[in-house]
Amino acid sequence: MTIEEIKSIAKEAGNIMVEASHPKIMEKSGHANFCTETDEKIQAFLIDRLGVICPEASFLGEEDGQDVFSEKMSKGFCFVLDPIDGTSNFIYAYRPSVVSIALLQDGQPFMAVIYNPFDDMMFSAQRGGGAYMNGEKIMSSDTALSESLAVFGTAPYYTELRDKTFDIAKKLLPLCVDLRRSGTAAWDMCCVAMGRCNLYFEMKIQLWDYAAAALIAAEAGCTVTDIEGRPLSYKGPSSAICRARGVTEIPEAFY
Repeated sequence: MTIEEIKSIAKEAGNIMVEASHPKIMEKSGHANFCTETDEKIQAFLIDRLGVICPEASFLGEEDGQDVFSEKMSKGFCFVLDPIDGTSNFIYAYRPSVVSIALLQDGQPFMAVIYNPFDDMMFSAQRGGGAYMNGEKIMSSDTALSESLAVFGTAPYYTELRDKTFDIAKKLLPLCVDLRRSGTAAWDMCCVAMGRCNLYFEMKIQLWDYAAAALIAAEAGCTVTDIEGRPLSYKGPSSAICRARGVTEIPEAFY
């Protein structure tokens, strides 16, 4: 198994996304929490193809009831999949949406691939080997937050976190150039990793949202923690802050 094999599979999955038209939409629990038949189709494709190159791996995926982390998944290899991160974007043709694949080894990120098929941007990282976009090494920006964009997620499925989210955003706005909101956590962290913005935060995201992106960002020199500055658990949902090299401390907006 190589990261090139995983990238090839991610690209095929991205093609499924791009070629989909008018997918059937299903609602899940939580505000505006959607799944489409394309999410399910891509996840089934990923499990099938990744299972061939790493038959000993277990799978954790957002769809089809395979979304609960088990003790077994903390041993050996486990693929963590988000077939479409940014499903609402996908439904409304509001870009981007990405395919996210993380490979955990003994409960810690080992390989990561995120593919944005609409812009043909392939992000990848292997623990200790740096982060790459379309084969070129990337590093996060070393400029100050005051000279940079920040991006955040609204944790839309968790309405109890809405006030806290926008309170932080309001305090963060004067500390940076401006705020952005893309609708996909994995893409947001990749944007910090490649230097488009210098900080991302969200009050609650799932393991499949951050598992791949956190490794890519870390290998690009970012600091990725929860809101309190603690390491991510890689066992379930968490708050998250991803800071570029130029943001050396968690900003005062979070306190």
